[in-house]
Amino acid sequence: MTMDSIGLAPSTLVFIVLGLTLAAFMWGRFRYDLVALAALLGSVMLGLVPTDDAFKGFGHPAVITVAAVLVISRGFERSGVVDIIANQVLKVGERLLLQLLVLVGTVVVLSGVMNNVGALALLLPVAMRLAREHNTSPSLLLMPLAFGSLLGGLTTLIGTPPNIIISTYRGNITGENFGMFSFTPVGVAVALVGLVFIVLVGWRLTPKRSGQASTDEMFDTANYLVELKVSEESKANGLTLQQLHDELEETIPVLAVVREDNRRAGYSFHGVLQEGDILLLEAGPDELKLLEDKVGLSAIAEPEEDDKHNDEAGSENKPSEKTDERQPVDTEGLQLIEAVVRNDSMMINRSVRQLRLNQQFGLHLVAVARDGGRLKQRLRDIRFQTGDVLLLQGSENEIADSLATLGCLPLANRELHLGQPRKLALSIGIFALAILAMLFDLLPAAVAMSTAALISLLIGVLPLREGYQAIDGPVIVLLAAMLPVGEALETSGGAEIIADALLRFGVEWPIIVSLAGLFILSMLLSNVVNNAAAALLMAPIAASLASGFDVSLDPFLMIVAVSASCAFLTPIGHQSNTLVLGPGGYQFGDYWKLGLPLSLVVMVVAIPAILWAWPL
Repeated sequence: MTMDSIGLAPSTLVFIVLGLTLAAFMWGRFRYDLVALAALLGSVMLGLVPTDDAFKGFGHPAVITVAAVLVISRGFERSGVVDIIANQVLKVGERLLLQLLVLVGTVVVLSGVMNNVGALALLLPVAMRLAREHNTSPSLLLMPLAFGSLLGGLTTLIGTPPNIIISTYRGNITGENFGMFSFTPVGVAVALVGLVFIVLVGWRLTPKRSGQASTDEMFDTANYLVELKVSEESKANGLTLQQLHDELEETIPVLAVVREDNRRAGYSFHGVLQEGDILLLEAGPDELKLLEDKVGLSAIAEPEEDDKHNDEAGSENKPSEKTDERQPVDTEGLQLIEAVVRNDSMMINRSVRQLRLNQQFGLHLVAVARDGGRLKQRLRDIRFQTGDVLLLQGSENEIADSLATLGCLPLANRELHLGQPRKLALSIGIFALAILAMLFDLLPAAVAMSTAALISLLIGVLPLREGYQAIDGPVIVLLAAMLPVGEALETSGGAEIIADALLRFGVEWPIIVSLAGLFILSMLLSNVVNNAAAALLMAPIAASLASGFDVSLDPFLMIVAVSASCAFLTPIGHQSNTLVLGPGGYQFGDYWKLGLPLSLVVMVVAIPAILWAWPL
C-alpha cells in the first residue's frame, strides 16, 4: 500500500497518521511507546518513511544521549551525591515556605545536571518524610516539587529530552548543535521566576488533601489486620501458605504466623500450619467470609470460644481480660513499605497473579491506594496503574532490588544510605570531564555522555544490571519511533502548511505574536503527549516558520525547547506529574489550577528572555 494507490497527498496522510497518533496518546489505552511504534510502521507502509530509514532513530544521537544521561543519573544516585543533599534537606524546620524553597530549589538544581524525572524520584521520598515528620499534607509539597523538576530541566542540554532533541535538530540544519549551556541564560531566568512564583503563590493553588501524611492514615493497617486461629478441624491445618492461597483462589496476604510466643513474617514461613497457629492477615469482611467458608479460619478472641478451653472455676472474666489486654496490631518488624508505581513499571495493566509477586519477587501485596483513597476491591482483581501507591511486605534485604526490578519507587521507610567517598568523587569527576569535553568541542554530546556512562559501569560506580535498568525503554522507543515520523512531517510538506497558516495569521501582527502562538501550540501539545514527542513534532514547524519570516532559526527552536517542557496542565503530560499523582492524592483536574498560571508566568518570562539571548 502506497500513497499513489490511496490517492492522497503525502501531507494529508501525515496529518491523518499524526491525528490518529495524538488521539491514541490522549486516550491512554495503549502505552505511548507502542503508539509511537505503530505510527512509525504505519508511516512506512504508507510510503511516508523510506523502509531503509524506518529504524535509524534507534541510532540517532538524541536517543543515545538520553539513554546515557539516564545511566549517569542513576550513577549519581548510587554514589551518594544526591543522598548527601537529601540529608541536608531533611534538616529543614517546620515552616512550610522554607520547606518548599529548599525542596523545589534543590530539585531545580539537580534537574539541571541529571534527568529531571530521576531528580524528582530521588527527592520524592524526602518530601514524603518531611510531610510526615511535620504533619503536613504531601499534596502541598509534591506538585510544586514535580513542576520544579520540569523547570530545572530547562537550564542545561542534558536536563530534559526536548533540549537534546532541539540541539540535535539544529545540528542537522546548521551543522552546529546547541552546547551544554546554550539553554542556561533563558532556562535559569525561567526557573528562578518559576521557583519564586511556586514558593510565594503557587502552592496556595494546590489542593490540600487530608489523610495522606502517614502510612497508617492512607493504609489504616490496624483497622484491617485480623487474627485468625487454625483449629483442629480447619482445612488450613497441615497446609503451607502457598497451598492456602491455592485453596482460596485469592491473594490474601499473610503478614505473620504466630506459633506460641514466636512470630514469623509470612514471606519467611515455609512450613505447614498447625493447630493453634495464629495467622495475622490483611482482610476485609468479604475476605473473612471466604477464609471461614473455604478453609475454616475464623477470628479469635471471642469470649464464648475461650471459655470452652478454661476449666478453672471463676474464670469467666479471664477471657475478657485477655481480650482487653490485646493491643492494636503491631506491624513493627514486618518490613511493610510504601511504593508508587512508576510510568515505566512492568506492573502497569497487570495483576498480582500475572506478576507472581510472591513467587518471583518475594513480595506480599497488602493494600493499594489510588487517587488518594484505599481501594476496597479484591487484591487479585486489581490491575495496577501508573501512580498507584502500594503497601508491600517483603524481605528487608531484598525488597529494594525487587522494587527496582518492578519499576516502583519506595516512598516510606526508605533510609538514606551515603555512598562510598571514593565512588562519590569518581562519579563527579567523570561527569565533569564529560562536560569539559562538550564545552571545548572535543566530543559531541552523545559520545561524551556515552563515554561517561561506560566508564561509570567499568569502574563500578554503577553495577551493569542497574545501568540497564536505568535506561527507560518506553522513552527510548518513543524517541526512536517518532524521529522518522517527525521527519516525514517535514519532508511531506506538512510542517510548511502549518507554518504558512501561522504566517498568514501573524502577518498583520508583530513577530512576537507568532512566537507566542508557537509557544502556546507546543505547550498544549506537550500536555497531551510526551514532551519529547511534542519537541519532535514542533521542531520542523518552528524551522518552517523561521524560514517564512526570513529570520534566525535559533529563537524559534528555543521557543519549542521551553514550551515542550511546560507540561503543567495535566498529570499525563510528563512523567514527573504522573509520579506524584498517587502519593499526593491528586485528581486530574487539580493540575491546571497551579499549572495554568505557572504556564503563563513561564511564557511571559521566556519569550523576552529568548529574544534577548537569541536575537531575530
